Amino acid sequence: MTANTEKPLTRNMRPDGSFLPLRAYETAGGYQAIRKLLSGGTTPKAVIDEVKDSNLRGRGGAGFPTGMKWSFVPRGPDAPSPTYLIVNADEMEPGTFRDRLLLERDPHQLIEGTIVAGFAIEADIAYIFLRGEYTLAAERLSRALAEAYEHHYVGKNILGSDYSLELYLHLSGGRYMCGEETGLLNALEGKRANPRAKPPFPPVVGLFGKPTVVNNVETLCCVPHIINNGAAWFRGLGRTKDAGTKLFGASGKVKRPGLWELSMGTTVREILDEHAGGMRDGVKLRGLLPGGASTDFIVEEHLDTPMDFTEMAKVGSRMGTGTMIVLDDQTCPVGMTWNLTHFFAQESCGWCVPCWSGLGWAERILKSLEDGRGQPGDLDKLASQARMWNPGNTFCALAPGAAEPLQSALKYFRADFERHISDHRCPWR
Repeated sequence: MTANTEKPLTRNMRPDGSFLPLRAYETAGGYQAIRKLLSGGTTPKAVIDEVKDSNLRGRGGAGFPTGMKWSFVPRGPDAPSPTYLIVNADEMEPGTFRDRLLLERDPHQLIEGTIVAGFAIEADIAYIFLRGEYTLAAERLSRALAEAYEHHYVGKNILGSDYSLELYLHLSGGRYMCGEETGLLNALEGKRANPRAKPPFPPVVGLFGKPTVVNNVETLCCVPHIINNGAAWFRGLGRTKDAGTKLFGASGKVKRPGLWELSMGTTVREILDEHAGGMRDGVKLRGLLPGGASTDFIVEEHLDTPMDFTEMAKVGSRMGTGTMIVLDDQTCPVGMTWNLTHFFAQESCGWCVPCWSGLGWAERILKSLEDGRGQPGDLDKLASQARMWNPGNTFCALAPGAAEPLQSALKYFRADFERHISDHRCPWR
């Protein structure tokens, strides 16, 4: 099996989608990062510094620098114990499915990345918090974990070293709120998945009140390659200031919906036209959500924007998870916005009023527009609600994320909303 260092995340994936067992993973260079770290001479601080230097930013959507997050964990003889590492594999964002590919096709890559991260923050215990509906991923992760334990890559005194890490698979109850890191921690403790007030932040006070780092699946899968190939190599994979490769995706009425590992900074147009094949025959592009359901719409004028954390923000949206949901001219933008708002309203944990009350109210207004019962003034009410969900007004990012498709739909497709009111019906029905 020949390694492709330009596509490190997907280089080992088999065309038939089958599971990559441990021996095949080792043959492809797997677990060399662990051997490199545990052979002596490498310190946890050196690993953190290397990841900092690589400019790896969290792939879960927020884009926080990974090495910096690791550096917040207290260490030393007086630090609280144990320290936890949590893999966020909940992936409940509508339109997002890139972690699923990594979990099902190459689970040992995630396990190795988890061990490297655990070594860096001196974690004692790690959990993979997996979306309950991902049954195939759960089956394959369980098999990979058993193989890793059997060959002493996890557990006590890994590969005969002084480092030990217990790694467990935990199946989520399946709520969107479990993807928010403090809601995830509450769920892992057996509580309702409500967000926690910050500060304190999880790296200092997290699971069971102990230091905890929460990282996304794709983020951790990048880590072994950084250790094996170096920070400069990883930075060189990106086209812009944001480093590495990324799993980008597209869903909707494109010719080839799917996922592709591409350089950070690949433009929206290249992803849409060259990899997704462009729009299906008979439909035209009206806009798209560039990073899953909780990002702002962009339109034709933005297609040459690089997909990265910095450039996408300049056009008023976010890269988010990097998985585009494409809107065509035969699909009602009001109906699409209502569908997304309905999801967010259902998934609100009810912890704060602007979210549980405001989302429900907005969802009912949008449904009335779709049903031909819209009233003058409804659009002002929707815009006001979206402003109420802005960051700082709610405990977590669920409501601000829900505001993004709504506020941007009102900006770019306002004539469609107004037509629903003036015609007393949805023109697409």
